[in-house]
Amino acid sequence: MASYSTRHQWARKACWLCLALTALGTAMAQPNAQKLATLDSSFTLLYQRGMLNGTFLVAKEGKTVYKKAFGTVAANATQSLTTASAFNLASVSKQFTSMMVMMLKEEGKLQYDDKVKQHLPDFPYDTITIRHLLNHTHGLPEYFDLATQYNTTLDTLTNEGVLKLLKNHRPPLQFQPNSQFSYCNTGYILLACLIEKLTAEPIQRYFERKIVQPLGLKNTYIYTLTMPKSPENRVYGSKRVNGKYVANDLIRLDGVWGDGNVYSSVEDLLVWEQALNTEKLVKTATLKEAFTPSTLNDGSKSWYGFGWGLDKDGRKVSHTGGWVGFQTIIERHLAQQWTFIALTSSEDGTAIRVAQQVLEGKIAKLPTTELITNAKIVDGTGIASYAGAVRIKNNRIWEIGDLQPFVGEKVTNANGLVLAPGFIDAHSHHFGGLESRPDAEALVSQGITTIVIGQDGSSYPIDTLQKRMKQQPVAVNVATYTGHSTLRVKAMGAKSLFRTAKTDEIEKMKLDLKAEMEKGSLGLATGLEYESAFFSNRDEVLQLAKVAAKAGGRYMSHIRSEDIGFDEALDEIIEIGRQTKMPVQVSHIKIAKRDQWGRSREVLGTLQKARAQGINITADCYPYDFWNSTLRVLFPKRDYTNAESAEFAVNQLFDPSGSVLVRYAPNAAYVGKTISEIAAIRKETTSKTLMGLIAEAADFDEKNPDFKGSTETIMGKSMSESDVANFLAWPFTAICSDGGWGGHPRGYGAFTRVLGHYVRDKQLMSLETAIQKMTSLTAENLGLRQRGLIQPAFYADLVLFDPNRVNGNASIQNPTALSSGIERVWVNGEEVYHAQKSTGKRSGVFVGR
Repeated sequence: MASYSTRHQWARKACWLCLALTALGTAMAQPNAQKLATLDSSFTLLYQRGMLNGTFLVAKEGKTVYKKAFGTVAANATQSLTTASAFNLASVSKQFTSMMVMMLKEEGKLQYDDKVKQHLPDFPYDTITIRHLLNHTHGLPEYFDLATQYNTTLDTLTNEGVLKLLKNHRPPLQFQPNSQFSYCNTGYILLACLIEKLTAEPIQRYFERKIVQPLGLKNTYIYTLTMPKSPENRVYGSKRVNGKYVANDLIRLDGVWGDGNVYSSVEDLLVWEQALNTEKLVKTATLKEAFTPSTLNDGSKSWYGFGWGLDKDGRKVSHTGGWVGFQTIIERHLAQQWTFIALTSSEDGTAIRVAQQVLEGKIAKLPTTELITNAKIVDGTGIASYAGAVRIKNNRIWEIGDLQPFVGEKVTNANGLVLAPGFIDAHSHHFGGLESRPDAEALVSQGITTIVIGQDGSSYPIDTLQKRMKQQPVAVNVATYTGHSTLRVKAMGAKSLFRTAKTDEIEKMKLDLKAEMEKGSLGLATGLEYESAFFSNRDEVLQLAKVAAKAGGRYMSHIRSEDIGFDEALDEIIEIGRQTKMPVQVSHIKIAKRDQWGRSREVLGTLQKARAQGINITADCYPYDFWNSTLRVLFPKRDYTNAESAEFAVNQLFDPSGSVLVRYAPNAAYVGKTISEIAAIRKETTSKTLMGLIAEAADFDEKNPDFKGSTETIMGKSMSESDVANFLAWPFTAICSDGGWGGHPRGYGAFTRVLGHYVRDKQLMSLETAIQKMTSLTAENLGLRQRGLIQPAFYADLVLFDPNRVNGNASIQNPTALSSGIERVWVNGEEVYHAQKSTGKRSGVFVGR
């Protein structure tokens, strides 16, 4: 049996399908022989590839020109479907319900504008009419929600039960009747109650007597779970799970009818559809109202009649259905006098979509699949690896397990290598270089398929980001935070950042942040140690963080100090998490002050204590004991000419003999040398050289205002290896690179260094744990949906690698060396990296919140 959530999902989907199909253009081409041949070959291929179990019929002027069945009557059954097999019509059932209402209208037993309460005294709403129920303009909530809230799992819901729920709980209307259209199944349940009340006989008998027998229908009936016996020719709902069809049939909500649970065959539905051209059931004038849009209170039209979705030009009427393991559709093309009917007993709507494309004269977009066999699957959950195969369909993971290739399917033999979710870089500075390096080899060569940017307080506007990705597609996905410093520059001006923001400036920042959140920003990211944000106070940051929290976002911070003010900085981010109640993350967590080395256990204890108090605080970390930043961060008090502060820096904040200048525009000869080596060249102390380098860089900036890029960058050696290992091992630490295109080797080798150095060589953590930290943990911490796991329906971001050879080869001496051991990388189902080189595919997308 399917779960309630599955039933609810398909019911919701059905209404949107109906509306979408109604909005389609109706000038479909005639179903000629070529199109029918294409239709048949498409169906055959879909059936061969496990995407189709159902029956189809196309008719011209009432005569069948195509009719075929594919598959079996139930999961694991041997009995084949025929075009006489009876399927649950799901919401297509509504047209039969509305027909019986129209019959009662002709019999004089009701008027469409009668109040429902007039016929059903227990109905607790005074202003809802029968017409409102027919047109979905009543404002009632979905009965599924009421049944889930108030009934138990042992209760089989009935029509009377729905009416009782409304009477007992009287849920508020979602809108005033006839003020808007909102597809809702509850109205048709009530119409079925009304039919039984007015006919004084079981609805099945009235249905049989008034519709089935007059039309000579052979395989059409009502069936619910309250009936004692299942009809022999009933098709059972199913779904395909990891290469096999499994039962997905009626559930405890299926004691009702009116919105669904009419069964019929494609053959009977053609007879029914053709009868609508006659007066066998009701008069033409009566039927006309079923195909007339309703008029709302404001005079606008709602393009839904009585059980039919309407095309605005009047040339087509249609309806779809989606109910547990069934997908159905009936389309009547009135002007061209042809009909398309599809009944399927699976949750896969591909065949219906393809059929519509073919019949519209379009090129059918058949799904593409690829099977990856013989893999050691590490799925990102942290559980032990297992042997199996993974099938990709278009841009998603479709199936996992013991799978066999389809005929003609692309097969990739993993040869026992590890197949993992694509790695997610929680803190990346690579985006700026993707314009000239769209194949992203620095990233994909270490298995990264998604980068998250905007950290340290600097970000691109999302409109700009999406425009650039559209103009220049790239090989990796991109998500972004909104940078605090970027907001400050826009609100305060680039030359006014060395102060706290004024009230009106904060308000402007809040509006800009809100706008970016609405466009898909993950949240607010700060770089409070940098001058552009250092002079902000806690209140400014907290006010902005609350904006992100209200929008469902998150907070990430390069905290205000990683050295002398570390404890206070850590307290600040914990307090933001406490007050906003949103997830917060410490960027590239580290202890950079020499006399505090070894405190990592204490720091992690502080974070765990905060988590125990309900604060969702996490961290990310890169696997190196040296950082990459501006020389200016070595002066926590921002007193760059203070000799005492410079001496403190060389003794406590970094190792001059192990720290390399990787960029220096004022004097390129210094690049690649340590601060100690440069001091020797200048015949100065290291502290004096440090002050001199900063002063010369500032002078260069003043004289070269149009200079592009970083004036100076240092790789600073200032961390304890044991602290790095402890931070990496914390269960709530995700892996990041904090890298870019050169300079620090982390931009080319962070993830593969974890797999090679910390997993294989040092055995700091298991392979499964490391993969979780690179994938699902990152996605969870940052709020990325349907990425980071090898699970059906997740995006097909995958990496295949050799755990015995994987290694981050980038070093200080050669920071752009590509990693080894990464064999293949897929991004959204496209292979972007193979055999140590790019494939030229650029399938990355913008990933919004």
